[in-house]
Amino acid sequence: MTDNITYKDAGVDIDIANEFVERIKTSVKTTARKEVVSGIGGFGGLFRLNSVDLKNPVLVSSTDGVGTKLRIAHLLDKHDTIGIDLVAMSVNDVVVQGAEPLFFLDYLATGKIELEKSVSIVEGITEGCRQAGCTLLGGETAEMPGFYAPGEYDLAGFCVGVVESDKLITGSTISVNDRIIGLASSGLHSNGFSLARKVLLEKGKLNVNDKLPGLEKTVGLEMLEPTRIYVKALLNLFKKFTLKGLVHVTGGGFYENIPRIIPQACRAVIGKGSWPVPPIFNIIREIGNIDEKEMFRVFNMGIGMMIIVSDKDCPAVLEYLEILGEKAYPLGLIEIREDKKPQVIISES
Repeated sequence: MTDNITYKDAGVDIDIANEFVERIKTSVKTTARKEVVSGIGGFGGLFRLNSVDLKNPVLVSSTDGVGTKLRIAHLLDKHDTIGIDLVAMSVNDVVVQGAEPLFFLDYLATGKIELEKSVSIVEGITEGCRQAGCTLLGGETAEMPGFYAPGEYDLAGFCVGVVESDKLITGSTISVNDRIIGLASSGLHSNGFSLARKVLLEKGKLNVNDKLPGLEKTVGLEMLEPTRIYVKALLNLFKKFTLKGLVHVTGGGFYENIPRIIPQACRAVIGKGSWPVPPIFNIIREIGNIDEKEMFRVFNMGIGMMIIVSDKDCPAVLEYLEILGEKAYPLGLIEIREDKKPQVIISES
């Protein structure tokens, strides 16, 4: 007679999964908004929309991951901030459309649930939700033995926000002589890591624990610096000013993201010296011998968010951003685009 085989024998430990859920409940509760109906652990998260005081609400959704930045977390065995990145990538995409993020869902997939590591990841997610003012409404933790290398995992996130229909920010009112304001990033954020890793760790033969002149932290910690969440600052701006367009500078950098919001008849002219570029970008460019245009096409170059406002409102917006504690820079302006010419110009002046 053969022994009975259990799910645990196959590599899936239900008891550990249940303990994990219990361990994260307190942290998840710290993100709760008044509209939340259910706690985690049910078949689905419940969120009451009728308490959101809007006449013609539009739901705005976004889903994203953190790409190969996960490799840096793995190399450093540091997992308490990668969840902030996960939240940031989605909530920043939601808020640029004028919407307030309401709730967030996460997906964590791994070959084997390592309890402390998994708890640390979710605590990062709850910190990101607190920074964004949204609820961690639920999620899924998938234990898939044989699918991931030992210790490795993948993350995905999903956010839903809401905005009054006539307050949607679409870029349709952007016009000539509007001004572009940049908000400082914290570093690489969560994009361009395949190139950054190839340059720093492969070509440069650097270790994540190495220190370089110009960097306050080790190479690994500099790369792992969490993505900034701009939600609360922008929600405050919405109350006082009319913002014509917003750009979350993610994969594709300046050249790919700015055209997503400005009209085809316009171009954005950015003054290259109008903000300080963090040292990590110059280090990557020098070690990799990377063309400047490629840098601006891949990385945020120190600007994580752009705001397009009228020339008249620009000084007041800059002043208010300073009050909010944001490092904000006047980057350039909107001009008429000549037929078939590029929509983004990085100017030396």
